[in-house]
Amino acid sequence: MELNEKLQELRKQRGLTQEELAGHLFVSRTAVSKWESGRGYPNIDSLKAAADFFGVTVDQLLSGEELLTIAQKDLRQKEGRFCGLVFGLLDCSNAMLFWLPLFGQTTDGMVQEVSLFALTQPQPWLKAFFFAVVMAMIAIGVLTLALQSHTSGVWAKSKYALSLGCNVLEALIFILSRQPYTATFAFVFLIIKALVLTKKR
Repeated sequence: MELNEKLQELRKQRGLTQEELAGHLFVSRTAVSKWESGRGYPNIDSLKAAADFFGVTVDQLLSGEELLTIAQKDLRQKEGRFCGLVFGLLDCSNAMLFWLPLFGQTTDGMVQEVSLFALTQPQPWLKAFFFAVVMAMIAIGVLTLALQSHTSGVWAKSKYALSLGCNVLEALIFILSRQPYTATFAFVFLIIKALVLTKKR
């Protein structure tokens, strides 16, 4: 007997509706419906909660193959959350450029290190471009952190590519405008993201 059939049988033995079982397990009725129809599996925590609620062991609920499937799914979700957290924090860290003296400008023949707010030397359009790119990175970071629980849809599929693309653009802009410290800052973040993605896959 598969997990979906066991859950359905145990629920009916208790005389519970899907909605009532969902309330006991602190999940949605849709989740219980998916489990019972075989269209999805609970995560490890929900599986343990279900086993405790029905007074059975996890092994009694699952076959070996199902346990492996759930463990792999759970691992992928944890890796995805870790990756999203790293990307989100790195992108939000671009806010430091507003205050850290990482931009160079020449004043009276001397090179001074200033923050983005204090930067006065470049053309106004170039400074506006710097602001736009940094703000875009921060916005991507905030969205990545805020939408951590969304594992499907357009944003979930495109967030890493968007973050990497904007990061590459940022590094190129700083390189072309001869801002070595900020270019290094962006490039280091890019390397960290690439390493995290490589580990995730």
